[in-house]
Amino acid sequence: MADTVLYEVSDGLATITLNRPEAMNALNIETKVALRDAARSAADDDAVRAVLLTAAGDRAFCVGQDLKEHIGLLASDRETGSGQTMSTVREHYNPIVRALAGAAKPVVAAVNGVAAGAGLGFALAADYRIVADTAAFNTSFAGVALTADSGISWTLPRVVGPGRATDLLLFPRSIGAQEAYELGIANRVVPAAELRAEAEKVARALASGPTVAYAALKEAVAYGLTHSLEETLEKEDELQTRAGSSEDHAIAVQAFVDKEKPRYLGR
Repeated sequence: MADTVLYEVSDGLATITLNRPEAMNALNIETKVALRDAARSAADDDAVRAVLLTAAGDRAFCVGQDLKEHIGLLASDRETGSGQTMSTVREHYNPIVRALAGAAKPVVAAVNGVAAGAGLGFALAADYRIVADTAAFNTSFAGVALTADSGISWTLPRVVGPGRATDLLLFPRSIGAQEAYELGIANRVVPAAELRAEAEKVARALASGPTVAYAALKEAVAYGLTHSLEETLEKEDELQTRAGSSEDHAIAVQAFVDKEKPRYLGR
């Protein structure tokens, strides 16, 4: 895996770190490939019970596409007629978002600075966003004559509502941490100096929790947003049966009876 993305697994927690601070963690091809591979590894590894997505440096979480590289790729497309530049959505962004949003485990994003374009998309693909008080968000796409990608046309309206999402997409602007919290983009805002410690605390708590139940909760919320009440009730029945059959449920019930703290196995 390229050193533009760092990947580490410890005690059930996979930490994925975007590692191009000198470029504000912009997404060149090398970084996108490495992030895609890391996200898939974390999603597919049964030993991983939670994921922490963060970034190096204090200026940016991820400013989206590396436009310096992008300019060169567009010029090459014009010369060859290949049209390969925009295949990055299909080859990189979509698999990254699918891996993060679809992982059968909680994903926490620790947003340390600017999250723009696909950087915002990846943060929104996480289940929980802890944000430094110095961070900011921007959809960015219309500012460079592009439409939404990285799942934003799906995630953003669900977080802030369709009206606000349309406004933020048509008129890109910087959204500070406090406004992001008020809009629901940030779940928690903390002082920048405390971000990493707080995010790790939350992610490690999730990594030691009832993984099967967490996966079912993710699936239930996503399902309920796009299905009728009757269909959602049927889905809840299915998912509760799954969670109720897990070892962790039996552990939790016994611990409650014994007045002890449960020690979950993640299965």
